[in-house]
Amino acid sequence: MIERSVVVRVHDGLHARPATQFVKLAKSFACDVEIRCNGRGASTKSAVKLMLLGVKENDEATLRADGEDAADAVAALATFLQTPDAGDVDLTAAPKPAAAPTPAPSVARTDRGVPASEGTAIGPAFAFFPGSLDIQPRTLAPEEIGPEHERYRTALAATVASFREARARPSLRRDDAAIIDALVEVAEDSDFIAAVTRAIGAGRDAPSAVEEAGRSIAASFEALTDPYLRARAEDIRSVTRAIILSLLGRRDMTLADLPKGAVIVADEIAALDLAKATLADIGGIVCRKGAATSHVAIMARAHGIPAVLGFPADEARLKSARTVALDGSSGEVAIDPDAETAARFTGAIAREAAERSALDAYRTVEPQTRDGRRIEIAANLGSLAEIEAARQAGAMGVGLFRTEFLFMERRTLPDEDEQAETYTTLAQAFAPHPVVIRTLDIGGDKPVAGIDFEHEDNPFLGWRGVRMCLERPDVFKPQLRALLRASVVGNVKILLPMIADVGEVRAVRALLDECRAELDAAGHAHGAFELGVMIETPAAVFVAAEIAAEVDFFSVGTNDLTQYVMAADRLNPRVAKLNRTEHPAVLAAIGMAARAARDAGIWIGVCGEAAARPDLIPFFVQNGVTELSMSAASIPRAKKCVTEI
Repeated sequence: MIERSVVVRVHDGLHARPATQFVKLAKSFACDVEIRCNGRGASTKSAVKLMLLGVKENDEATLRADGEDAADAVAALATFLQTPDAGDVDLTAAPKPAAAPTPAPSVARTDRGVPASEGTAIGPAFAFFPGSLDIQPRTLAPEEIGPEHERYRTALAATVASFREARARPSLRRDDAAIIDALVEVAEDSDFIAAVTRAIGAGRDAPSAVEEAGRSIAASFEALTDPYLRARAEDIRSVTRAIILSLLGRRDMTLADLPKGAVIVADEIAALDLAKATLADIGGIVCRKGAATSHVAIMARAHGIPAVLGFPADEARLKSARTVALDGSSGEVAIDPDAETAARFTGAIAREAAERSALDAYRTVEPQTRDGRRIEIAANLGSLAEIEAARQAGAMGVGLFRTEFLFMERRTLPDEDEQAETYTTLAQAFAPHPVVIRTLDIGGDKPVAGIDFEHEDNPFLGWRGVRMCLERPDVFKPQLRALLRASVVGNVKILLPMIADVGEVRAVRALLDECRAELDAAGHAHGAFELGVMIETPAAVFVAAEIAAEVDFFSVGTNDLTQYVMAADRLNPRVAKLNRTEHPAVLAAIGMAARAARDAGIWIGVCGEAAARPDLIPFFVQNGVTELSMSAASIPRAKKCVTEI
């Protein structure tokens, strides 16, 4: 039995025309397939029963199939349900080879993976499938243990040297180099080295010791709930493979000879492999594994390379591909597309090129609405490595700097001096534009060294954000002092996450007074700043007027506000249809917060992903929002949108 749940994207749902097409597609497979929606089920081979089921756009539907071609049937039918114009396109038009033991998919059919880097591409496939390591474990004799330790140390040093050589490539940007630096940190991590050393000391050969240690550490990352941390398992596997290859004296397959404009198809691509390629030559990336938070996705976005990860295709199909078309915004991929599908992708590429050319003019614009309201378009950043990309895109400051990345992926907490240097560098880079720096926003789903989190059944509703910080002044006060020291630049604004009660704001104000006194006593300069709160809990919305009297600004975090208002986990695909910022309930909450801000005479911004949506920007502006913060790539388009309001 094969089962898969999808959110229906067919325009207006499975009414007569798309239902007929859907049934026609289902009948092209031998297996029996049932579709269930809203608690009822029907055969996919009966148009009448299907229409009576009343499947609507944005409903969640589950497909269940049993038979020899069940997997192919579910994949094809799921793609249909996720294709908005499926009712207008005959997805069964292309014939299947008669000799095939199971029906082969139409070349015109597209599948979907995880959108990882926006943009459309079509080009020759470049299959990147490095061979298996094929490690043959053996037990060492006592006299071999010492030399094996030395063999491992030599391989580790060679691996680190190769990383640093890749880092020095002139085509890499500053943020790419930071990713390679992170791989070096993984390779030289004391826990990783200790695990390998213990295994060798116990008589394991170096390759199998490294493989075992890497697999164990990667599994620990994969067990985490935070998607960014979970994606770090990819880095562990990449480093592990590199060290083992060095131990075996083997060279891996490389992307260095990638033809210009080719689309890489792979199981998984390590950031180091991508760094060795001429990035400007890559047409696109399609991988069976990976997520939008992986380092490959981050690099692809930084270089404008369309990418789709988590693509549900078997390895053999990708290896045999001749041409690949992809849409990194929707996750759509077509393997060996027919002429009609290829033309559709080619047309989209031309439209995107024209749009990029037109948007270039907006990079230096400080946008105003037609009635003269000035709107700041700022950048969301997670590290100093992202500064240059934001400035090149025309960011008018930083609307959200996520400080948790200073604390993650390290063995000790960052001290006050290190944080002060980071925040000062950020402020100087964008002066005189404002930089909004969010205080530490972590919980049980984002563990960091130096803070013990007890198990929580729902960490998203638990001890996190300002709640944790107020109970850990040993962690919070050094950050506040560092922010106050950075405020001498003159453009620093401090943002508090997860506020649900005005008492929390007052408690932070009291700590800030203590920190100022401590800095005065130590002879450290500090300056004026604005204090704001994230509007991301329903409680903050309901007491917004009371909170507004205590702060200088609001910043709406639409990602969390949406999931809390809708009671729908934003990481759970089964409730994705509820997790929509455009839902009337969410918009009403944003409107309430905006009214409270206007009444109190403070400014309000939006820093969630919805801030970049052209369909929502007019709503935000009409409700008094004066700052929108987003990823660097979205800034020119948002500026254009503002000028048209």
